Amino acid sequence: MNDSGTSVREVAVVVIGAGQAGLSSAFHLRRTGFEPGRDFVVLDHAPRPGGAWQFRWPSLTYGKVHGMHSLPGMELTDADPARPSSEVIAEYFDTYERTFDLRVRRPVDVKAVREGSDGSLLVETDDGVWSTRALISATGTWDRPFWPHYQGQETFRGRQLHTAQYPGPEAFAGKRVIVVGGGASGTQHLMEIAPYAAATTWVTRRPPVFREGPFTEEYGRAAVALVEERVRRGLPPRSVVSVTGLPLNEAIRQALADGVLDRQPMFDRITLDGVAWDDGRRVDADVILWATGFRAAIDHLAPLRLREPGGGIRVEGTRVVADARIHLVGYGPSASTIGANRAGRAAVRDIRRLLAEEPVAA
Repeated sequence: MNDSGTSVREVAVVVIGAGQAGLSSAFHLRRTGFEPGRDFVVLDHAPRPGGAWQFRWPSLTYGKVHGMHSLPGMELTDADPARPSSEVIAEYFDTYERTFDLRVRRPVDVKAVREGSDGSLLVETDDGVWSTRALISATGTWDRPFWPHYQGQETFRGRQLHTAQYPGPEAFAGKRVIVVGGGASGTQHLMEIAPYAAATTWVTRRPPVFREGPFTEEYGRAAVALVEERVRRGLPPRSVVSVTGLPLNEAIRQALADGVLDRQPMFDRITLDGVAWDDGRRVDADVILWATGFRAAIDHLAPLRLREPGGGIRVEGTRVVADARIHLVGYGPSASTIGANRAGRAAVRDIRRLLAEEPVAA
């Protein structure tokens, strides 16, 4: 029992999140001798398997997904590229969980992680409290959409929505749409919406960078290293795509030629009926779509005071520098699907060392 009289369940490791990072971590825990339900537990707040993928818009078909890497121990093969990625990947994750008997508990909402007694951590959830000696936080970013604030935003008479709420292009038929953001989602939204919308306008804070040539392994490693350097310094992580730029494929080339990807600098304020720049230019709009990315969903760790003055959590590999019991998998450099796989393995290796003097309970 804890101080409030609530019964506390004890495990060696708690994994928060059952997306790519959480499932990879759970796989490596299981493979190295930890028993699900007895030695570790995976808590996921989503209603069903699939991680954040289950919430993706229907027009994001599997064939449009960039760099989806199979989970460790089971390949994702023969997927129909025309099917929605939300269906393909949710089914794959579901099969994966059952195949390896990972016993994910859902829906469970983790409220907070606090310091416990005798060196343990207390994980407070809407399904009770867990006491653990090590924690893998694999909560990703989907639950923290980033909405920038601009003057006049509250008075706009049209509709504002974020990528996290994107319903697909048909919803924008006949509308004048402003898409904000220079990443992969922003360009994909624009290219999808343009054939349906009455007009589209693309605005970004910085000029977009389009990358020529193949995405080599060496290039990828260099990009990940730049992201890794930020989290080592305790700065908020940037996405890998913000470092690599956007691949200049045939669809992008055509959209550039057609004027769909005609980037405008960021507006200065939002008006009742659109947006305006200080130089006098105005664009009327029915919809502003904010493709402005996401932030790490780590608020549950706030009671532990892990944030550095720079605003991020300082991490070496996956281990939190300020607290060796805690690993962030899918954070910063391990946010890509292949990065999450490797990070899950590395986190479990570190945790086994940490627990070496406290063997897994028989």
